[in-house]
Amino acid sequence: MATTASAPPTSPSAPHHISAVPTRTKMAASRTALWALIVRDLVVMKKNFGEFVGRVIIQPFLLVFVFLYVFPRIGQGVGGGRGVAAEAAFATVLVPGVVAISIMFQGIQAVAMQLSSEFGFTREIEDRVQAPCPIWLVAMAKVLSGAVQGIIAAAIVFPIAAVIHARGAEAHLHIHWLVVLTLVPLASVAMTSLGLLLGTKFEPRNIGLMFGFVVLPLTFLGGTYYQWTKLAPVQVAHIHWLQILVLINPLIYVAEGMRAAFTDAPHMHLYVIYPVLTAFCAGFLFFGLKGFRKRVLS
Repeated sequence: MATTASAPPTSPSAPHHISAVPTRTKMAASRTALWALIVRDLVVMKKNFGEFVGRVIIQPFLLVFVFLYVFPRIGQGVGGGRGVAAEAAFATVLVPGVVAISIMFQGIQAVAMQLSSEFGFTREIEDRVQAPCPIWLVAMAKVLSGAVQGIIAAAIVFPIAAVIHARGAEAHLHIHWLVVLTLVPLASVAMTSLGLLLGTKFEPRNIGLMFGFVVLPLTFLGGTYYQWTKLAPVQVAHIHWLQILVLINPLIYVAEGMRAAFTDAPHMHLYVIYPVLTAFCAGFLFFGLKGFRKRVLS
């Protein structure tokens, strides 16, 4: 007599199917960690906002106050000492230069100085690299959060620089919003990328050398106080050597770009500024990320 095998009874409490637990992809986890690192830096900035503002405005304020307010008041000529029109022209050149130098210094303060401290004896950087993301993303978080701070610095400094002047030394400003909205973020990322490179190359004990041999030459040869187009008379044997030499300085492109963004004064062509500043940014990031990885793993 044939018998048929019956399936074992199932427990009423047993689930009919096992649902898969959703897992995040590696890219999603990295993106979340990157965002968390950026937010952390911005929260720290918010808690110390007064210190941040003081650090941002002190140098530009003193620079503009002395050149555009004190000098005209005491009869110390600016703009070549050629009267009110020359003083106004100098103010028009100086205000965008002050914004450019603020972006550069913020990039160095927010990234290079911080990295120099975190790579120091305490090795605070080790807390960050434990985040569930590649090492290079930790460095990118530094760059991006510093860039946001650079944009905020530009937004703080520009109105201050624009209103501090003596009678007759008013800057003739004209805002070109398309250039502002594209060039200020690009310049901020480029300068924080420079900060990343400097922060991985200079030991904490050599910070003075960084300012003396890198930051100061960048500042004085970066077009803060003058236009690149005005350097043509500086020549030897009909070679415009200074105008050519400063082209290796990334700040000259930022300063000229700020003049294109905030004034109608003569400036370097934008079709030169954008690609060259982008190339500087890519180069600084490449060598900065390489140096960051080396310092972390050493």
